[in-house]
Amino acid sequence: MPELRQFTCNLCEALCGLNVTVDENRVTEIRPDPDDVFSRGHICPKGPALREVLDDPDRLRAPVRRTANGWQPISWDEAFAEVASRLRAIRAEHGKDAVALYIGNPTVHGYRASLGSQALAAALGTRNKYDANSQDSNPKLFACMQVYGDGLSIPVPDVDRTDFMLILGGNPAASNGSIMSLGDVRGRLRGIRERGGRIVLVDPRRTETAAWCDEHHFIRPGGDAALLLALLHELFKHGRVDEARVEQLARGVADLRVLAARFPPERVAPAIGLDAAIIRRLAGELARAPRAVVYARVGVCQNDFGPLASWLVEAINVVTGNFDREGGAMFSSPAADIGGLARLLVGNHYDRWRSRVRRLPEFLGTLPSAVMAEEMETPGPGQIRAFVSFAGNPVLSIPNGERLSRALARLEYMVAIDFYINETTRHANIILPPTHVLESGNYDLVLLTLAVRNYAKYSPAVVAPPDGARDDWQICSELALRLAGPDVGIVQRLGRRLLDGAPERLIDGLLRFGRAKLSLAKLRAAPHGVDLGALEPSRKRKVRTPDGLVRLYPEVYRADVPRLEAWLDAARAPLVLIGRRHLRSNNSWMHNARSLVKGPDRAQLLMHPNDAADRQISDGARVRVKSRVGEVAARVAVTDDIMRGVVSLPHGFGHAQVKDTLQVAGAVDAPSVNELTDEALVEPLIGNSILNGVPVTVTAAAPEPA
Repeated sequence: MPELRQFTCNLCEALCGLNVTVDENRVTEIRPDPDDVFSRGHICPKGPALREVLDDPDRLRAPVRRTANGWQPISWDEAFAEVASRLRAIRAEHGKDAVALYIGNPTVHGYRASLGSQALAAALGTRNKYDANSQDSNPKLFACMQVYGDGLSIPVPDVDRTDFMLILGGNPAASNGSIMSLGDVRGRLRGIRERGGRIVLVDPRRTETAAWCDEHHFIRPGGDAALLLALLHELFKHGRVDEARVEQLARGVADLRVLAARFPPERVAPAIGLDAAIIRRLAGELARAPRAVVYARVGVCQNDFGPLASWLVEAINVVTGNFDREGGAMFSSPAADIGGLARLLVGNHYDRWRSRVRRLPEFLGTLPSAVMAEEMETPGPGQIRAFVSFAGNPVLSIPNGERLSRALARLEYMVAIDFYINETTRHANIILPPTHVLESGNYDLVLLTLAVRNYAKYSPAVVAPPDGARDDWQICSELALRLAGPDVGIVQRLGRRLLDGAPERLIDGLLRFGRAKLSLAKLRAAPHGVDLGALEPSRKRKVRTPDGLVRLYPEVYRADVPRLEAWLDAARAPLVLIGRRHLRSNNSWMHNARSLVKGPDRAQLLMHPNDAADRQISDGARVRVKSRVGEVAARVAVTDDIMRGVVSLPHGFGHAQVKDTLQVAGAVDAPSVNELTDEALVEPLIGNSILNGVPVTVTAAAPEPA
């Protein structure tokens, strides 16, 4: 008989509750769970597509080795033995840093993967460790570390109680929330307007979120930091900042006022493309709103001044009195708080070492991923000779993916933990495929620290995995044990016994000692989740600076301000490229699900009518898009939803090279924006990739043959 089981979708930060119908260990249907305490029946098209991935004939279910005659299945024991032997040999000859580790974004979305990645990183002990954050969220994490003393003290908008929300470079209608676990994104944002509040979006593109807002304004890519300083200028100039009150919880308000005085709206407006009168009005609305919050996301993190802008968002929320208060920027209180564990494993570190070739700084134990290709190509001590890729596809996410692909092909050895042969893993010698999340279960250990309402939920596996299958934790912990030495003796056997079930014991312990005093047993008895209430003021627990005070103007940002001032007066490239998201797409994860890629072409180049007319390009025409590093063909969509001087392509597409191993994705005719993004374009503070604002040219392509 079919059974109905509850689960939480792990594909993005919305954490939508699912009702999964299971019949004889097969998933037959996935629908929204109206009783989920957090998502309240919300779901997007990606949730039901979990079933397509589970049943995907292209998904690997056993280890494979690349041979001259193609991919050959091998046993788990044979795979582990070879990988450990080869990696140990390379380390012995060339040192630990000769083996690099890349951790992809999906690891954050599963507790067994996130904990497994830490175990594997510790076993490798390499300084050549990379992850997806240097293409995405590192500017935000860096700002939180500098301002609050902890990279995981991340305030989120209290959307359920705010009266005014200013969104910069975020598109929650497509992302379902990002660094803001939102659950029922449409309902929660609609709630702001229904109670008389306002939402304002500032973005180079009139995104899907604009339809949910009261107004939208274009801004030139890279202009967010200047806009935020102009807003601060107006707040200080018109006495909107209670400096005496701010000084009770923060240091640096006077220095911030002096800095903001250099950025009046009239100076900033021409460079960012936003009228000075609008800037002044937005500052007034922000100040007058009873409860307000500024929220910035990936579009801000990925531009020329991502770290500066991310810091200034925190600063504005503090000086307007909207930090750690209802309706403002508040900290979640997760039932299982990983803050202490993260500080123990990762710490709050910056610039302890630098990349070998370009000398870019380490942050939270990782180097900027934009340097990976050069670190593989350049001879000398510390050259990357072997590569471990875990749940990532950096060829489609790291700038200049073609260069990285060539570098991967020349490595001595590569292993991938992934269940697809994709643009990156095709270069691996061995691929170790983990189970699907529906076969392993999940607790959102990381994402619940970003929830806009406190809650907890554990999702046991809804179907049993095939015999002999391994999940992320089992793969990583076994590799870690074998990297420590040959598989002999009581030590290895004891290690396996201790590691078996360790993630569940850890989470259960965190729950039991957490503020809500829960346990895994209690969560199993509450399949729709446990509501733990609205966000609460928690500054005294979350601000971890030595004196407990917020840092409004951290020293590290001062040296970068002159670069911003120079940018205001610099000449502009005629066209710059930005990325974009779509509700049916999730980086490159889900393009082998037919239900998500069917329908209209979602990889068109968006272009403003005036820019198209200047180049004699008509709507629907084929064009050539060229940057410093590469060139792609695309079909253009002429639209006034994009700012003049800006064009847009989505990321994560470009699967032609793997059409035999990802048959659905490979049939999608779409370019890879990573052939245009430039690994040389990084901001100087933490080396974050500049993916929004890449100079390009666009020309009409030759007519297609009849």
